Amino acid sequence: MTLTALQAVALVLVAAGGAAVVLTRDPLRQAMVAGVFGLLLAVLFFVFQAPDVALSQIGVGSVALPLMILLALAKIREDESP
Repeated sequence: MTLTALQAVALVLVAAGGAAVVLTRDPLRQAMVAGVFGLLLAVLFFVFQAPDVALSQIGVGSVALPLMILLALAKIREDESP
């Protein structure tokens, strides 16, 4: 299997996005970066000709997961306040 330039660029962007998620320390920013990472993964899946997986990734990785993280952070901060 040979990689096209578009596939190589998508792989590099996903690798950089994954590193950005891991290196981000603030949980709020990390949730946002995880959403962008989900979009990058969706682009990667689309480039590798898996549009059905890309659509699922957009729904779950770009919307649902960051939303759940943000809701959990809000609940934690609500419980911490006196």
